[in-house]
Amino acid sequence: MIGAGAAGLFCAGLAGQRGVKVLLLDHSEKVAEKIRISGGGRCNFTNREVGPANFLSQNPHFCRSALSRYTPQDFIALLQRYDIAFHEKHKGQLFCDRSAEDVITMLLAECAAGHVTRWQPCGIKSLLSPEQTGTGVYTMDSDHGLIEALQVVVATGGLSIPKIGATDFGYRIAKQFGLRLVEPKPALVPLTFDGEAWAPYAQLAGLALPVLIETTPTDTSPKQRKKAVVFSEDLLFTHRGLSGPAVLQMSSFWRQGQTLRINLAPGMDLPATLLRAKASSKRLIANELANWVPGRLADAWVSQDLNLQRPISEATDKALLTVAERLADWVLTPTGSEGYKKAEVTVGGVDTRDLSSQTMESKQPGLYFIGEVVDVTGWLGGYNFQWAWASGFACAEALAARHAEQPV
Repeated sequence: MIGAGAAGLFCAGLAGQRGVKVLLLDHSEKVAEKIRISGGGRCNFTNREVGPANFLSQNPHFCRSALSRYTPQDFIALLQRYDIAFHEKHKGQLFCDRSAEDVITMLLAECAAGHVTRWQPCGIKSLLSPEQTGTGVYTMDSDHGLIEALQVVVATGGLSIPKIGATDFGYRIAKQFGLRLVEPKPALVPLTFDGEAWAPYAQLAGLALPVLIETTPTDTSPKQRKKAVVFSEDLLFTHRGLSGPAVLQMSSFWRQGQTLRINLAPGMDLPATLLRAKASSKRLIANELANWVPGRLADAWVSQDLNLQRPISEATDKALLTVAERLADWVLTPTGSEGYKKAEVTVGGVDTRDLSSQTMESKQPGLYFIGEVVDVTGWLGGYNFQWAWASGFACAEALAARHAEQPV
């Protein structure tokens, strides 16, 4: 098994406990670094409510089988067996009370219970199929010497966060054996904007507020607008663009050239509110706006239009309706993202058309792919870890069934 992250550790432990002889390899000295840094160090290990609708894939139904066979409740039960305390944040997100280290320790204990052998660091120089070797087994040339295996599981993750060891190894293995790839791209990542165009908003860095955000196809006709992806989350301004849960969620769906539409005052009839204020207030427009959006945001909005730098009672209805419309439907086009160095996950990966949804085995017999390396990407909020557990479970069950069929 190649890759000692969430999916690899979990699958290795389960398979080992089911009688499979498992060797777990990773080129990094440290184990499960993405678990360690996730959730601010407390690991958002799953979400109470998980379904295919919470995942992106060229085949949105592929994940259904694995997710139904290993549920969030199953993983919660495992944590409870190890007396790991946890808590729920908003929208079903579950975090460790103490530390992400508790999850890592548990997974290592599961591997120990399955008598898993782990070699770290241990890089793989080449992988040859049974057909290539003529021996009936896979042969790996590793830093620790030649390895022979009846089955190989690739659990190497995606390209996100290269500083903790992410590589394209899994994709290269897939290509080597003729498997198709869905083009990878950074996901759950802050979005950036042209420096000059962003200048009026750069001063807002650090400001957060709840918004309604959507992205639409480049064709923004009413028919296509119905296909918009919409999230209600918090937005965070940065020096280079936008972040926060709202934008991280949207970044997985966003494609170069697409626009974002952001309602900075969701749940409000801002045009009517401003017109009522005009009839009863002599305060500056920025001060009135600050009743409904953060003051810094109100100041930045008003500073871009001389017609708004006056008492609200002196503004024209048209000027007030225009500012209300812009705040409720801010349309902007990102120029890019912060890339893999800031991305939490990778969208795309090994094409699910070349994998079994029941077993995670590829069309190359005996070669399996699990976790983030597969073209299944979850929303922000614990969904990607649940995919790691579920795909790892499906693969472990398949390995155990294959082991039972093999002659002693």
